[in-house]
Amino acid sequence: MNNDKLKIGLIGTGRIGRLHAEHLASRIRGAQLVALSDVNAESLAECAVQCGVLDTTEDYHDLLSRDDIDAIVICSPTDTHPTIIGECAAAGKDIFCEKPIGSNATEIDSTLAAVEAAGVKLMMGFNRRFDPNFARLQQGVQAGEIGEPHLVHIISRDPGPPPISYIKVSGGIFMDMTIHDFDMARFLTGSEIVEVFAATAVRIDPAIGEAGDVDTALLTLTFENGAIASIDNSRKAVYGYDQRAEVFGSKGALLADNNYPNTTTHMTTASVQRELPLNFFMDRYVDSYLAEMNAFVECINTDSTPPVTGKDAQAAFYAALAAKKSVEEHRPVKISEVC
Repeated sequence: MNNDKLKIGLIGTGRIGRLHAEHLASRIRGAQLVALSDVNAESLAECAVQCGVLDTTEDYHDLLSRDDIDAIVICSPTDTHPTIIGECAAAGKDIFCEKPIGSNATEIDSTLAAVEAAGVKLMMGFNRRFDPNFARLQQGVQAGEIGEPHLVHIISRDPGPPPISYIKVSGGIFMDMTIHDFDMARFLTGSEIVEVFAATAVRIDPAIGEAGDVDTALLTLTFENGAIASIDNSRKAVYGYDQRAEVFGSKGALLADNNYPNTTTHMTTASVQRELPLNFFMDRYVDSYLAEMNAFVECINTDSTPPVTGKDAQAAFYAALAAKKSVEEHRPVKISEVC
């Protein structure tokens, strides 16, 4: 055993927690997954066997009191994030947390204040920044390959809507879906969002509207550097998981296409065909999840700033609030109105 490895405890062994656990257990060289926690004993046991981790507990507080754990990865339900982040910070543990950081501005402010007061690191799980396609776009923009960015277009369409039970507690499409795109827009432009204008509809399932949400959205954003972005969301793209982006600038454009199961194209006199895009986010973004966890471990081991901070999560949250207000009031909303 390498005693120099970062010792990690993981809270929450659901779908995304299990993916992170698998990566930490076998694919990230600078870390050692030493313990798991989940209130669901069955899920906890399955993850422990799958990842070869013997040390488990149904009470995550057991992880926070241990001197042999340096950092905590939080993959628990959304409504637990602020409390667990605060407790981890008080225990002196560095933190990786899946988005979102909280559900209201006061909660987020107090959570970030607790992290700052404790002097620990907090990295938020906006994994799409680490997708090779989108990372290449951002690198090209930052390197000046397309000159000054003028327009950004983000297409983000899920292959199918989540269960109604999830929609009822998710905080709405802007909080559980578009929030990734708000972060991506900031990432690609290298600038802060100034104003949001949103239009929405229920075009897929009336039950989504009855649950108080929408399933279709189109947003325009303006940025401090003068760039303009559009975000195109749908809960159901019948052909697969549609994840594309384009940045157009004064000297050209950069585009990132979907990922496919293979690169084969079938060409005949009748048609040109290829496979449908990957149909599940765990397939589409598996490389980005591995890359983001490597980045978290590296920032702790090198004592550097996390590449996605709590402030980044807060900025995406404010954009979501502005979008919600825009729909309610049928007008563009400045970020300064909801901060």
